[in-house]
Amino acid sequence: MTSDHSSGSPTTHVDTQLVHCGREPARFAGMVNTPVFRGSTIIANNLEDWEAARQIDNPMSNYGRFGTPTTRSFEQAIVTLEGGHNCLVFPSGLSACTHSIMAFVKSGDHVLITDSVYGPTRTFADRVLRRMGVEVEYFDPLIGGEIRTLLRPNTSVVFVESPGSWTFEVQDIPAIAEEAHKVGAYVLLDNTWATPLFFKPFEHGVDVSIHAATKYIVGHSDALLGVASANERAWCILKHGAHDFGQTAGPDDIYLALRGMRSMAVRLRQHSESGIQLAEYLQTQPLVERVLHPALPSDPGYKLWQRDFLGASGLFTIALKEVGRPALSKFFDGLQLFGIGLSWGGFESLALPLDKPPTRVASATTYPNPLVRIHVGLENIDDLIADMGLAFKRMEQAL
Repeated sequence: MTSDHSSGSPTTHVDTQLVHCGREPARFAGMVNTPVFRGSTIIANNLEDWEAARQIDNPMSNYGRFGTPTTRSFEQAIVTLEGGHNCLVFPSGLSACTHSIMAFVKSGDHVLITDSVYGPTRTFADRVLRRMGVEVEYFDPLIGGEIRTLLRPNTSVVFVESPGSWTFEVQDIPAIAEEAHKVGAYVLLDNTWATPLFFKPFEHGVDVSIHAATKYIVGHSDALLGVASANERAWCILKHGAHDFGQTAGPDDIYLALRGMRSMAVRLRQHSESGIQLAEYLQTQPLVERVLHPALPSDPGYKLWQRDFLGASGLFTIALKEVGRPALSKFFDGLQLFGIGLSWGGFESLALPLDKPPTRVASATTYPNPLVRIHVGLENIDDLIADMGLAFKRMEQAL
Protein backbone atom coordinates (compact mmCIF):
# COMPACT_ATOMS: atom_id res chain seq x y z
CA MET A 1 0.00 0.00 0.00
CA THR A 2 1.82 3.11 -1.20
CA SER A 3 1.15 6.71 -2.11
CA ASP A 4 3.15 9.83 -2.83
CA HIS A 5 4.66 11.73 0.09
CA SER A 6 3.32 15.30 0.28
CA SER A 7 6.82 16.73 0.04
CA GLY A 8 7.30 15.23 -3.40
CA SER A 9 9.84 12.66 -2.26
CA PRO A 10 9.82 9.15 -3.77
CA THR A 11 6.79 7.01 -3.06
CA THR A 12 6.89 5.63 0.48
CA HIS A 13 4.99 2.96 2.35
CA VAL A 14 2.07 4.18 4.43
CA ASP A 15 3.75 2.95 7.63
CA THR A 16 6.58 5.38 6.92
CA GLN A 17 4.20 8.17 5.98
CA LEU A 18 2.37 7.82 9.29
CA VAL A 19 5.60 8.39 11.20
CA HIS A 20 6.78 11.41 9.18
CA CYS A 21 3.76 13.21 7.69
CA GLY A 22 2.85 16.57 9.18
CA ARG A 23 6.13 16.82 11.11
CA GLU A 24 8.65 19.65 10.77
CA PRO A 25 11.08 19.38 13.72
CA ALA A 26 13.35 22.09 12.32
CA ARG A 27 10.56 24.64 12.77
CA PHE A 28 10.07 23.81 16.44
CA ALA A 29 13.54 23.59 18.03
CA GLY A 30 13.96 19.98 16.89
CA MET A 31 10.84 18.71 18.67
CA VAL A 32 9.82 15.34 17.23
CA ASN A 33 6.16 16.22 17.71
CA THR A 34 4.65 19.54 16.72
CA PRO A 35 3.99 21.27 20.07
CA VAL A 36 0.55 22.22 21.32
CA PHE A 37 -0.13 25.81 20.33
CA ARG A 38 -2.86 27.32 22.49
CA GLY A 39 -3.98 30.77 21.52
CA SER A 40 -6.58 33.06 20.08
CA THR A 41 -4.73 36.30 19.30
CA ILE A 42 -1.85 36.19 16.82
CA ILE A 43 0.21 39.37 16.81
CA ALA A 44 1.84 40.68 13.66
CA ASN A 45 5.30 42.23 13.87
CA ASN A 46 4.36 45.16 11.66
CA LEU A 47 1.69 46.48 9.30
CA GLU A 48 3.22 44.73 6.30
CA ASP A 49 3.16 41.33 8.03
CA TRP A 50 -0.42 41.93 9.15
CA GLU A 51 -1.57 42.77 5.64
CA ALA A 52 0.36 39.84 4.15
CA ALA A 53 -1.45 37.40 6.44
CA ARG A 54 -4.91 38.56 5.40
CA GLN A 55 -6.73 36.45 2.83
CA ILE A 56 -9.00 37.86 0.13
CA ASP A 57 -11.84 35.54 1.06
CA ASN A 58 -11.21 35.73 4.82
CA PRO A 59 -9.62 38.98 6.04
CA MET A 60 -9.74 37.76 9.65
CA SER A 61 -7.82 34.54 8.97
CA ASN A 62 -4.87 35.47 11.17
CA TYR A 63 -6.72 34.33 14.27
CA GLY A 64 -6.60 31.19 16.40
CA ARG A 65 -10.03 30.01 15.27
CA PHE A 66 -8.61 29.39 11.81
CA GLY A 67 -5.85 27.14 13.04
CA THR A 68 -2.41 27.04 14.63
CA PRO A 69 0.76 25.13 13.70
CA THR A 70 -0.69 22.16 15.63
CA THR A 71 -3.78 22.30 13.42
CA ARG A 72 -1.76 22.61 10.24
CA SER A 73 0.42 19.62 11.13
CA PHE A 74 -2.63 17.42 11.50
CA GLU A 75 -4.31 18.72 8.35
CA GLN A 76 -1.13 18.18 6.32
CA ALA A 77 -0.83 14.65 7.64
CA ILE A 78 -4.40 13.78 6.65
CA VAL A 79 -3.91 15.23 3.16
CA THR A 80 -0.75 13.14 2.74
CA LEU A 81 -2.53 9.96 3.82
CA GLU A 82 -5.81 10.45 2.01
CA GLY A 83 -4.78 12.34 -1.09
CA GLY A 84 -7.20 15.26 -1.02
CA HIS A 85 -6.49 18.88 -1.88
CA ASN A 86 -6.86 20.19 1.68
CA CYS A 87 -8.76 19.49 4.87
CA LEU A 88 -10.32 20.99 8.00
CA VAL A 89 -10.70 19.78 11.56
CA PHE A 90 -13.96 19.82 13.52
CA PRO A 91 -14.77 19.32 17.21
CA SER A 92 -16.43 15.92 16.58
CA GLY A 93 -17.13 13.40 13.85
CA LEU A 94 -20.81 14.38 13.73
CA SER A 95 -19.84 18.04 13.39
CA ALA A 96 -17.65 17.12 10.42
CA CYS A 97 -20.61 15.31 8.82
CA THR A 98 -23.25 17.96 9.44
CA HIS A 99 -21.19 21.01 8.54
CA SER A 100 -19.83 19.35 5.43
CA ILE A 101 -23.39 18.78 4.26
CA MET A 102 -24.44 22.30 5.20
CA ALA A 103 -21.66 23.78 3.09
CA PHE A 104 -23.16 22.32 -0.08
CA VAL A 105 -26.92 22.75 0.35
CA LYS A 106 -29.48 25.53 0.25
CA SER A 107 -33.25 25.78 0.54
CA GLY A 108 -34.94 24.03 -2.37
CA ASP A 109 -32.16 21.52 -2.91
CA HIS A 110 -32.60 17.77 -3.03
CA VAL A 111 -30.11 15.51 -1.24
CA LEU A 112 -29.70 11.75 -1.43
CA ILE A 113 -28.46 9.92 1.67
CA THR A 114 -27.67 6.25 2.03
CA ASP A 115 -30.28 4.39 4.05
CA SER A 116 -27.48 2.87 6.14
CA VAL A 117 -26.07 6.23 7.26
CA TYR A 118 -24.80 6.88 10.81
CA GLY A 119 -27.85 7.43 13.02
CA PRO A 120 -27.03 10.98 14.26
CA THR A 121 -26.36 12.09 10.67
CA ARG A 122 -29.78 10.77 9.74
CA THR A 123 -31.35 12.63 12.65
CA PHE A 124 -29.66 15.85 11.50
CA ALA A 125 -31.02 15.37 7.99
CA ASP A 126 -34.56 14.72 9.23
CA ARG A 127 -34.65 17.46 11.86
CA VAL A 128 -32.48 20.22 10.44
CA LEU A 129 -32.24 19.85 6.67
CA ARG A 130 -35.98 19.32 6.24
CA ARG A 131 -36.69 22.33 8.46
CA MET A 132 -34.42 24.40 6.21
CA GLY A 133 -36.41 23.46 3.12
CA VAL A 134 -33.98 20.84 1.84
CA GLU A 135 -35.67 17.71 0.48
CA VAL A 136 -34.08 14.57 1.94
CA GLU A 137 -34.41 11.22 0.20
CA TYR A 138 -32.83 7.95 1.35
CA PHE A 139 -31.59 5.35 -1.09
CA ASP A 140 -30.81 1.64 -0.91
CA PRO A 141 -27.07 1.36 -0.17
CA LEU A 142 -26.83 -1.40 -2.78
CA ILE A 143 -28.23 0.78 -5.57
CA GLY A 144 -24.92 1.37 -7.35
CA GLY A 145 -25.22 3.07 -10.74
CA GLU A 146 -29.01 2.82 -10.63
CA ILE A 147 -28.90 5.90 -8.42
CA ARG A 148 -29.31 7.72 -11.72
CA THR A 149 -33.06 7.07 -11.39
CA LEU A 150 -33.19 9.17 -8.22
CA LEU A 151 -30.95 12.04 -9.23
CA ARG A 152 -32.53 15.36 -10.16
CA PRO A 153 -31.24 18.64 -11.59
CA ASN A 154 -31.45 20.14 -8.08
CA THR A 155 -29.66 17.23 -6.33
CA SER A 156 -26.76 19.00 -4.63
CA VAL A 157 -25.36 16.24 -2.38
CA VAL A 158 -25.14 12.46 -2.44
CA PHE A 159 -24.04 11.32 1.01
CA VAL A 160 -22.59 7.82 1.21
CA GLU A 161 -21.15 5.66 3.97
CA SER A 162 -19.39 2.45 3.10
CA PRO A 163 -19.62 0.07 4.80
CA GLY A 164 -22.93 1.24 6.22
CA SER A 165 -23.46 2.00 9.87
CA TRP A 166 -24.59 -1.05 11.89
CA THR A 167 -25.46 -3.19 8.84
CA PHE A 168 -22.17 -2.85 6.88
CA GLU A 169 -23.43 -2.77 3.31
CA VAL A 170 -20.60 -1.99 0.88
CA GLN A 171 -21.56 0.62 -1.70
CA ASP A 172 -20.32 0.88 -5.27
CA ILE A 173 -18.84 4.32 -4.70
CA PRO A 174 -17.29 4.78 -8.19
CA ALA A 175 -20.60 4.00 -9.89
CA ILE A 176 -22.56 6.31 -7.58
CA ALA A 177 -20.02 9.12 -7.99
CA GLU A 178 -20.02 8.85 -11.77
CA GLU A 179 -23.79 9.31 -11.92
CA ALA A 180 -23.89 12.03 -9.26
CA HIS A 181 -21.33 14.14 -11.09
CA LYS A 182 -23.44 14.08 -14.25
CA VAL A 183 -25.97 16.35 -12.52
CA GLY A 184 -23.32 18.40 -10.74
CA ALA A 185 -23.92 16.88 -7.30
CA TYR A 186 -21.12 16.57 -4.76
CA VAL A 187 -20.36 13.16 -3.29
CA LEU A 188 -19.67 13.20 0.45
CA LEU A 189 -18.42 10.04 2.16
CA ASP A 190 -18.26 9.06 5.82
CA ASN A 191 -15.00 7.11 5.61
CA THR A 192 -14.55 6.46 9.35
CA TRP A 193 -14.69 2.64 9.23
CA ALA A 194 -11.93 2.27 6.62
CA THR A 195 -9.73 5.16 7.87
CA PRO A 196 -7.45 6.99 5.42
CA LEU A 197 -5.42 3.77 5.17
CA PHE A 198 -7.97 1.29 3.84
CA PHE A 199 -10.07 3.33 1.40
CA LYS A 200 -8.73 6.08 -0.85
CA PRO A 201 -11.87 8.13 -1.55
CA PHE A 202 -10.50 10.58 -4.10
CA GLU A 203 -9.38 7.73 -6.32
CA HIS A 204 -13.00 6.54 -6.42
CA GLY A 205 -14.75 9.81 -7.28
CA VAL A 206 -15.53 11.21 -3.82
CA ASP A 207 -15.48 15.01 -3.40
CA VAL A 208 -15.38 15.22 0.40
CA SER A 209 -14.13 12.49 2.75
CA ILE A 210 -15.19 12.70 6.39
CA HIS A 211 -13.83 10.91 9.46
CA ALA A 212 -14.74 10.74 13.09
CA ALA A 213 -11.10 11.08 14.08
CA THR A 214 -12.36 10.20 17.57
CA LYS A 215 -12.22 6.59 16.40
CA TYR A 216 -9.13 4.97 14.86
CA ILE A 217 -7.13 8.14 14.20
CA VAL A 218 -7.05 9.14 17.87
CA GLY A 219 -7.13 5.46 18.78
CA HIS A 220 -7.10 5.78 22.57
CA SER A 221 -10.68 6.80 23.47
CA ASP A 222 -9.50 10.06 25.02
CA ALA A 223 -10.43 12.81 22.54
CA LEU A 224 -13.32 13.95 20.32
CA LEU A 225 -12.40 15.17 16.84
CA GLY A 226 -13.62 15.20 13.25
CA VAL A 227 -11.89 15.86 9.95
CA ALA A 228 -13.12 16.52 6.42
CA SER A 229 -10.88 16.45 3.34
CA ALA A 230 -11.91 17.81 -0.04
CA ASN A 231 -10.72 17.63 -3.62
CA GLU A 232 -9.91 20.88 -5.39
CA ARG A 233 -13.44 21.16 -6.82
CA ALA A 234 -15.05 21.09 -3.39
CA TRP A 235 -12.38 22.68 -1.19
CA CYS A 236 -13.41 26.35 -1.20
CA ILE A 237 -17.06 25.47 -0.60
CA LEU A 238 -16.17 23.24 2.33
CA LYS A 239 -13.77 25.80 3.82
CA HIS A 240 -16.25 28.67 3.63
CA GLY A 241 -19.06 26.56 5.04
CA ALA A 242 -17.01 25.53 8.07
CA HIS A 243 -15.65 29.02 8.69
CA ASP A 244 -19.07 30.65 8.37
CA PHE A 245 -20.32 28.44 11.21
CA GLY A 246 -17.25 29.15 13.35
CA GLN A 247 -16.11 25.55 13.38
CA THR A 248 -12.77 24.84 15.01
CA ALA A 249 -11.13 22.26 17.28
CA GLY A 250 -8.98 22.55 20.39
CA PRO A 251 -5.21 22.08 20.06
CA ASP A 252 -4.99 19.47 22.81
CA ASP A 253 -7.41 17.14 21.01
CA ILE A 254 -5.57 17.70 17.75
CA TYR A 255 -2.28 16.86 19.46
CA LEU A 256 -3.80 13.60 20.74
CA ALA A 257 -4.93 12.79 17.21
CA LEU A 258 -1.42 13.39 15.87
CA ARG A 259 0.01 11.17 18.59
CA GLY A 260 -2.48 8.40 17.95
CA MET A 261 -2.08 8.57 14.19
CA ARG A 262 1.59 7.58 14.40
CA SER A 263 0.66 4.05 15.51
CA MET A 264 -2.51 3.71 13.42
CA ALA A 265 -1.11 1.25 10.87
CA VAL A 266 0.28 -1.03 13.56
CA ARG A 267 -2.95 -0.92 15.56
CA LEU A 268 -5.16 -1.47 12.53
CA ARG A 269 -3.27 -4.58 11.49
CA GLN A 270 -4.20 -6.20 14.79
CA HIS A 271 -7.74 -4.78 14.81
CA SER A 272 -8.23 -6.20 11.32
CA GLU A 273 -6.67 -9.61 11.89
CA SER A 274 -8.40 -10.17 15.22
CA GLY A 275 -11.69 -8.84 13.87
CA ILE A 276 -11.77 -11.34 11.03
CA GLN A 277 -10.81 -14.20 13.35
CA LEU A 278 -13.56 -13.34 15.81
CA ALA A 279 -16.09 -12.89 12.99
CA GLU A 280 -15.22 -16.34 11.62
CA TYR A 281 -15.63 -17.83 15.09
CA LEU A 282 -19.00 -16.17 15.57
CA GLN A 283 -20.22 -17.67 12.31
CA THR A 284 -20.05 -21.06 14.05
CA GLN A 285 -22.31 -20.02 16.95
CA PRO A 286 -25.79 -21.57 16.72
CA LEU A 287 -27.52 -18.45 18.05
CA VAL A 288 -25.94 -16.19 15.42
CA GLU A 289 -28.17 -15.72 12.40
CA ARG A 290 -25.60 -13.79 10.38
CA VAL A 291 -22.27 -12.00 10.75
CA LEU A 292 -22.19 -8.64 8.94
CA HIS A 293 -18.53 -8.17 8.03
CA PRO A 294 -17.55 -7.21 4.46
CA ALA A 295 -14.14 -8.93 4.65
CA LEU A 296 -15.78 -12.36 5.02
CA PRO A 297 -16.07 -14.21 1.68
CA SER A 298 -19.64 -15.12 2.60
CA ASP A 299 -20.67 -11.47 2.89
CA PRO A 300 -22.71 -10.02 -0.02
CA GLY A 301 -20.40 -7.01 -0.18
CA TYR A 302 -17.18 -9.02 -0.22
CA LYS A 303 -16.41 -8.61 -3.94
CA LEU A 304 -16.84 -4.83 -3.80
CA TRP A 305 -14.81 -4.66 -0.61
CA GLN A 306 -12.06 -6.73 -2.22
CA ARG A 307 -12.09 -4.51 -5.32
CA ASP A 308 -12.04 -1.10 -3.62
CA PHE A 309 -10.63 -1.48 -0.12
CA LEU A 310 -7.10 -2.06 1.11
CA GLY A 311 -8.07 -3.65 4.42
CA ALA A 312 -10.71 -3.97 7.12
CA SER A 313 -11.00 -2.45 10.54
CA GLY A 314 -12.16 -4.22 13.70
CA LEU A 315 -15.83 -3.18 13.65
CA PHE A 316 -18.69 -5.41 12.55
CA THR A 317 -22.17 -6.57 13.61
CA ILE A 318 -23.76 -9.88 14.45
CA ALA A 319 -27.45 -10.51 13.86
CA LEU A 320 -28.74 -12.89 16.52
CA LYS A 321 -31.60 -15.31 16.26
CA GLU A 322 -34.68 -14.56 18.33
CA VAL A 323 -33.42 -15.05 21.87
CA GLY A 324 -35.51 -12.78 24.09
CA ARG A 325 -34.51 -10.06 26.54
CA PRO A 326 -33.52 -12.30 29.51
CA ALA A 327 -31.12 -14.39 27.41
CA LEU A 328 -29.65 -11.28 25.81
CA SER A 329 -29.07 -9.83 29.25
CA LYS A 330 -27.23 -13.02 30.30
CA PHE A 331 -25.03 -12.70 27.23
CA PHE A 332 -23.90 -9.20 28.17
CA ASP A 333 -23.54 -10.12 31.82
CA GLY A 334 -21.18 -12.89 30.74
CA LEU A 335 -18.80 -10.64 28.83
CA GLN A 336 -15.69 -9.75 30.81
CA LEU A 337 -13.43 -8.25 28.13
CA PHE A 338 -16.05 -6.48 26.01
CA GLY A 339 -17.45 -3.29 27.49
CA ILE A 340 -20.87 -1.88 26.62
CA GLY A 341 -20.21 1.60 25.32
CA LEU A 342 -20.70 4.04 22.48
CA SER A 343 -17.95 4.93 20.01
CA TRP A 344 -15.23 2.51 18.91
CA GLY A 345 -11.76 2.55 17.40
CA GLY A 346 -9.89 2.56 20.68
CA PHE A 347 -7.64 -0.11 22.12
CA GLU A 348 -10.50 -1.69 24.07
CA SER A 349 -13.08 -4.20 22.84
CA LEU A 350 -16.76 -3.24 22.90
CA ALA A 351 -20.12 -4.93 22.33
CA LEU A 352 -23.12 -2.67 21.85
CA PRO A 353 -26.74 -3.87 21.59
CA LEU A 354 -29.14 -2.09 19.27
CA ASP A 355 -32.29 -1.38 21.24
CA LYS A 356 -34.54 -1.55 18.17
CA PRO A 357 -34.09 -2.40 14.48
CA PRO A 358 -32.14 0.28 12.61
CA THR A 359 -34.28 2.83 10.79
CA ARG A 360 -34.55 1.83 7.16
CA VAL A 361 -36.95 3.16 4.51
CA ALA A 362 -35.27 2.14 1.25
CA SER A 363 -33.33 -1.05 2.01
CA ALA A 364 -34.50 -4.47 0.93
CA THR A 365 -32.99 -6.28 3.94
CA THR A 366 -34.49 -5.92 7.40
CA TYR A 367 -33.25 -7.10 10.78
CA PRO A 368 -36.14 -7.97 13.12
CA ASN A 369 -33.97 -9.76 15.72
CA PRO A 370 -31.30 -8.25 18.01
CA LEU A 371 -28.16 -6.76 16.52
CA VAL A 372 -24.91 -6.52 18.45
CA ARG A 373 -22.16 -4.28 17.13
CA ILE A 374 -18.70 -5.52 18.05
CA HIS A 375 -15.46 -3.61 18.09
CA VAL A 376 -12.44 -5.89 18.41
CA GLY A 377 -9.70 -4.16 20.37
CA LEU A 378 -6.05 -4.97 20.91
CA GLU A 379 -6.45 -7.76 23.45
CA ASN A 380 -5.20 -11.26 22.65
CA ILE A 381 -7.57 -12.85 20.16
CA ASP A 382 -7.67 -16.19 21.98
CA ASP A 383 -8.82 -14.40 25.13
CA LEU A 384 -11.49 -12.52 23.18
CA ILE A 385 -12.79 -15.69 21.55
CA ALA A 386 -12.91 -17.47 24.91
CA ASP A 387 -14.74 -14.54 26.50
CA MET A 388 -17.30 -14.44 23.72
CA GLY A 389 -17.74 -18.22 23.88
CA LEU A 390 -18.56 -18.15 27.59
CA ALA A 391 -21.07 -15.35 27.05
CA PHE A 392 -22.85 -17.38 24.36
CA LYS A 393 -23.00 -20.36 26.69
CA ARG A 394 -24.68 -18.22 29.33
CA MET A 395 -27.18 -17.01 26.74
CA GLU A 396 -27.94 -20.57 25.60
CA GLN A 397 -28.50 -21.67 29.20
CA ALA A 398 -31.08 -18.90 29.65
CA LEU A 399 -33.26 -20.10 26.76
